[in-house]
Amino acid sequence: MNKRKGRQTVFFEVPPIIRATGTVAGKKEGEGPIGKCFDFVTDDALFNEKTWEKAESKFVKTAVSAAIKNANLEPEDIDYLLGGDLINQCTGTTYGIRDFAIPYFGLYGACSTMALSLSLASICIDGGFAKRCAAVTSSHFCSAEKQFRFPLEYGGQRPPSAQWTVTGSACAILEQGGTLKEGVKIEGITTGKIIDKGITDANSMGAAMAPAAADTLITHFKETGRKPSDYDIILSGDLGKVGKSIVIDMVGEAGYDLSQNYNDCGLIIFDGESQDTHSGGSGCACAGLTFCGYIYKLLKEKNIENVLFMATGALQSTLAIQQGESIPGIAHALSIHA
Repeated sequence: MNKRKGRQTVFFEVPPIIRATGTVAGKKEGEGPIGKCFDFVTDDALFNEKTWEKAESKFVKTAVSAAIKNANLEPEDIDYLLGGDLINQCTGTTYGIRDFAIPYFGLYGACSTMALSLSLASICIDGGFAKRCAAVTSSHFCSAEKQFRFPLEYGGQRPPSAQWTVTGSACAILEQGGTLKEGVKIEGITTGKIIDKGITDANSMGAAMAPAAADTLITHFKETGRKPSDYDIILSGDLGKVGKSIVIDMVGEAGYDLSQNYNDCGLIIFDGESQDTHSGGSGCACAGLTFCGYIYKLLKEKNIENVLFMATGALQSTLAIQQGESIPGIAHALSIHA
């Protein structure tokens, strides 16, 4: 079987199954429109830890534990754990999973990490290198603000284009599909390439990532021969209001109408008006929690059947931004079928 459908798209011979997910969200996320879809919601952003970073690691540990429990497995049943976050050197993930003793691939895809980890876990399984993999990611509003913008104590005013980094962690357990006809299957992936349109404003991340999202969507439709209406939902990761509108325009110019079934995780996880999140949500956990909590539940209950899930990331660093560099974007998409 020729698995490759184009330069960026691969369809799996035996699609991996998402066996279970685990989700842990912050208080603000739990108060949002899909808050009831999460396994656990904290009432304290510090999660009873002394620092934001330690709290994020605890979110990761709790999400992985929940996913393994929901799958009725033990840590030793997992062949590889793939994951990452936004903190320097992905320490949020590293310290969170160090007690599990699972072989680990550390990933950095910024806010695209949920789609990146799911993609690579699927490749490992379909390639016969693993029977089961865990894909995990996390983010924390306070740790991200401190690293990429200003410490909370600074009290800087957020412009309308700014987004609210989601606090939480999400984990999915993937396994070999075999002859199973039931289950949520990852049919294939379209791996994004770096697109940089020269955006330098760290408070306008939706605009920085939108061109990459549009490029991946257009590539997916061209290489698969599919059209937007073939999916019940087309979901981007965390572009917010600004980025979503740009994607609709750019993909529309290429001849694909997204007006009927496209939405963004950053606009689903929060109620922008009542929760004052400006342009919407962002962060690795934005796509992670929305997919592993809300969308996975819809797929599992067969309220929807076909989803094109795409998480977007800004591949910046604080040093690069301080040196005047622009913000490169990336977007990875997965075709998922129930």
